[in-house]
Amino acid sequence: MNEPAYCVLVAEDEPLVTMLLEDLLGSVGYRVLIATRVEEALAMLTEHPVDAAILDIRLGPNSSFPVADECQRREIPFLFSSGHGAEALPARFQNARLLLKPYHMKAVLDALNLLLTFRGTGPKRPTG
Repeated sequence: MNEPAYCVLVAEDEPLVTMLLEDLLGSVGYRVLIATRVEEALAMLTEHPVDAAILDIRLGPNSSFPVADECQRREIPFLFSSGHGAEALPARFQNARLLLKPYHMKAVLDALNLLLTFRGTGPKRPTG
């Protein structure tokens, strides 16, 4: 029997990037939740057993920092994504992982696998 796949929350408001990430992560067996707004992402953290999160720094007119704060509170590993550098991060997130856009798909998978490896009990393998 296969272990359940990790559930990854992707908070991203750019439809093309969202589709790319959903296809990539789904193709290697991750269960993917998509949120395009901060409120949606926060609700998904409450309603689903999220194992990791990829958070675009800007979600429309808002930042994803409240989502990152909630991930920290729940001990859910996350990384930020941005077309800008680390200067867009407030001091409390200066040590957070940052994935720069445009994405290299291998870099996305490597960064996510690294997050999940350090989650606590060790990595589950994506199904598929």
